[in-house]
Amino acid sequence: MSDQTRPEEQPVPPTLRPQLPVALPLLETRTETPRMVTLLFPMPERPDASFEPRATEPGQFIMMWMPGLDEKPYAISMIEDGLFGVTVMRRGRFSTALHQAGPGTLVGFRGPYGRGFWGWQGAARPERRVLAAGGCGMAPLRPLAARIAGATIIQGAPAAEEVLFRNEMPNQIIFTEDGSLGRKGYPTLALQEILRGGGADAVYACGPEVMLATVARMCRQAGVPCQVSIERYMKCGFGLCGQCECDGRLACKDGPVFSADELSAMPSFGRVARSKTGQKVDVRGEDHCAVPPR
Repeated sequence: MSDQTRPEEQPVPPTLRPQLPVALPLLETRTETPRMVTLLFPMPERPDASFEPRATEPGQFIMMWMPGLDEKPYAISMIEDGLFGVTVMRRGRFSTALHQAGPGTLVGFRGPYGRGFWGWQGAARPERRVLAAGGCGMAPLRPLAARIAGATIIQGAPAAEEVLFRNEMPNQIIFTEDGSLGRKGYPTLALQEILRGGGADAVYACGPEVMLATVARMCRQAGVPCQVSIERYMKCGFGLCGQCECDGRLACKDGPVFSADELSAMPSFGRVARSKTGQKVDVRGEDHCAVPPR
C-alpha cells in the first residue's frame, strides 16, 4: 500500500443509493464506557438498495435517522451473528436520544457512503500494520482490526474507564491522559517509537483532528504510508449540502478516509472546520473525537 497508489487502485465510493431509510428495531444496548454504548440491530432480512450493512467496508459510514429528531452519520463498529452494531458517544440531543432508546425503538438507516480504508487486504506481516485511535476513534477502526488479525493497535483515552473494547481487543497498547491505565500520555508517543524503529509498513488512524494531523505529519516525515478517517459535520451524506467541505474536498464523498499525502494539500485540516451553521471554527483544543460527527 502507498499514499501514491494510483487512483484506479483506490476504492470507488458506491453509486448513489436511494435516499429512503430502512427502519430496523433496536435489539439491545451494550454499555462500553460511561459515555459510550453499542446499539445492536438485526441485519435486514434481504439486501436493500438504500441500506446494505454487509457491503460496508472499514472506514465507510452510514446515516442513522430518528423520526422527528434528526439524522446523523456513524460508523458500523461490528457485524456478527446476524447483527450489526453502532457505537455511540453521548454528546448532544441526538446521541442522548440513542442512549435512552429502549428495545424495539425503530431507527432508520441508509448507506454505506464514502471512501473507506484501502490497501489493507492480504498484509504479509500484519503486525507491521498500525492502527492508532484516540477518543472514540476505536469504534470506526474496530472492523479494520477484525480484518487485519495481528495488527498493532494503539488506543488513547482520557482515563481507564473510557478505553473502548478492552475485553474484545486485549492486546492494545493503551495510553491514558491521567495514567490510570497503560502508559500516561498520548498514542502518538507509541507511534513515534514504532516509526523511529522502522516497525511500520502502514498506519491507519481515527481520533481527534489535532491528533490525526500529527499522525499524518509523523508518517510523512518517516516515509510510511498513512490513512486517516477525518471528522467533518455532515448533513446529507452524499455530497449535496457541501457542509463537510475541506479545502475543496468533501469528507462524505472524497473521504472520510484520506491519505497523509492528500491531507498535506488540505491546509485547513487540523486547524479549521465548519460548525453545524456553516461557520468556520478553530478545531485546536476542541473535543472532536472521531469520524463521523455526532
